[in-house]
Amino acid sequence: MADFTTVAKVGEIPEGQGAAFAVHGRMVAVFLEQGEYRAIDDFCPHMGASLATGHLEQGVVTCPWHAWRFSVEDGAWCDNTRIKIDSFEVRVQGDEIQVRIEPKNEPSQP
Repeated sequence: MADFTTVAKVGEIPEGQGAAFAVHGRMVAVFLEQGEYRAIDDFCPHMGASLATGHLEQGVVTCPWHAWRFSVEDGAWCDNTRIKIDSFEVRVQGDEIQVRIEPKNEPSQP
C-alpha cells in the first residue's frame, strides 16, 4: 500500500493554478482550486505536455499545447469520459500538501 508523500507546503501553489512534482518515478500535477487540492498525472496523453502549466477553470485543466481538457477530480478526458489519466488522493497534514501514489515498479537487476 502506498504512503502519502509531501510535495509542497500550503501556500506554495497559487489559487487557480497547478505545479508539477516528481513522486516515486512519476510526474504529478497538483492543483489548488477554491481551497481544495487535486492531483492527476502531469503528462497529457496526446503529446506529453505538462498539465500543471495548463489553464484551470471549474475543475477542468486545459492542456497548454492542444487544448485537451481533463477533470482534476478524477482525470477523465472531458471529450470522452471513458478515457482517463491517473488521479491521486491528496491530503493536507499541518502545512504539508501530500499525495498518495503507488511506487512505480522498477525492473529487477540481474
